[in-house]
Amino acid sequence: MSIIIPANSAAGGGDLVTNSVRFNGGSNDHLKRTLGTATNVKKFTMSWWFKGTGIATGCMFEAASGNVQNGAFVYLKLDDILIDSIVGNSETMKLIPTAHYQDYSAWYHFCLAVDVTLGTAADRNKLYINGERVTSFVTQTNAGQNAARMFNTAIEHLIGIDVYNSGGGLATPFNGYMSEFVFIDGLQEDPTSFGEFDEDSNIWKPIDVSGLTFGNNGFYLNFSNSGNLGEDFSGNDNDFTVVNLTANSQSTDTCTNNFATMNPNFAGDPSITYSEGNLAVLSTAAAQSNVVSSIAVSSGKWYCEMVSRVGTNYPGFGIMDSGSVLQTTVSYLGSSVDSYCMFQDGVYYTNGSTDSTGITWGVGVVMGIAIDLDSGTKTIKLYKAGSEQHSATIATPANAYYFATSMNTNNVDADINFGSPPYTESGGYSDANGYGNFHNAVPSGYLALCTKNLSEVNS
Repeated sequence: MSIIIPANSAAGGGDLVTNSVRFNGGSNDHLKRTLGTATNVKKFTMSWWFKGTGIATGCMFEAASGNVQNGAFVYLKLDDILIDSIVGNSETMKLIPTAHYQDYSAWYHFCLAVDVTLGTAADRNKLYINGERVTSFVTQTNAGQNAARMFNTAIEHLIGIDVYNSGGGLATPFNGYMSEFVFIDGLQEDPTSFGEFDEDSNIWKPIDVSGLTFGNNGFYLNFSNSGNLGEDFSGNDNDFTVVNLTANSQSTDTCTNNFATMNPNFAGDPSITYSEGNLAVLSTAAAQSNVVSSIAVSSGKWYCEMVSRVGTNYPGFGIMDSGSVLQTTVSYLGSSVDSYCMFQDGVYYTNGSTDSTGITWGVGVVMGIAIDLDSGTKTIKLYKAGSEQHSATIATPANAYYFATSMNTNNVDADINFGSPPYTESGGYSDANGYGNFHNAVPSGYLALCTKNLSEVNS
């Protein structure tokens, strides 16, 4: 069988959701629109799917007045969600769930349904995560009955960044992925308007939202148009202005087909910075560091590509068992019996032993890695410019294998492509199931590391 480590939280939904948008906070990329006259300012529902990256605090959605006295926002603060609304310099609603959301391999569904006309205070602002109502809060300040609101009013609303500060400038950008962003004006909807529990797995998955009643200010962003990621598909033409997002910000990593990324929770990477949705990594200290994928596999045939962009000390590319000693012992990839790596000088390592392949690479060269865990003889193969350069036998994993990179000094970087590349990729090669966009042809029988392919391997 194949396993996902940590567990994936969203799967299924067929091909209903094909795209997401990847926010890279350092670029201050976001979407913005000033809403108009609401159908009913006292009732609204917001819904979207997100996959975080563990990078600081980020604002997913904000109603911005440009000063500290009036505004509303939804933050993802590392592992926590914060919902706040301030009117006249007073907090009119504040919700911080007790639960933490720190699985950066997983997609979560967020839904906040508001009706401030209701008599029961807790029912005026219902929060749901993955289809289940949140009832335990660190902080719970419910909206007052018929209280003034900031969301769904005729002010600027932003997705992916915050302008709510004393200077009115950009702040706290979001790092991560969003898909299926829906805003309903005039109705307090249940989460069943946006998703359902899969009858086989009981996992919460998206449903078709195109037939919903959106109201005057309502919108539906599915991010399917790479040339206009702010295009509204609700029928209202409430398009959002795109700021610093490009066609490369569109991703096929979605709540219905979750692609692997690199995992910031891994204990072996004390000096690594992550960007581009955890698909670009950079060492920040002159120390040994390893970085691993968010998905580990124990069977199947899998392929990915890696490339270095800067410097002369290039990373090593390979695999590591999920139970490896390298989880807790800082040493290079290939130094243990359960890890395998080839470095840019062409030296292949496992269990501390070396094998000089004579193959080297430099900046900008796309290297491919393919692992075969199905055949009687398990193998790792390394490719340069689409041509196989080295093949070696690997052990049957004691647990499961991560794809991994190894960095031994400051300013070593790598971009990793599991099928949804963090860079502009014109190669256009997909696997046999039609998933992924790779620079070179995917070796026959090998697949991109994503949940749809994992489902096939496990079936």
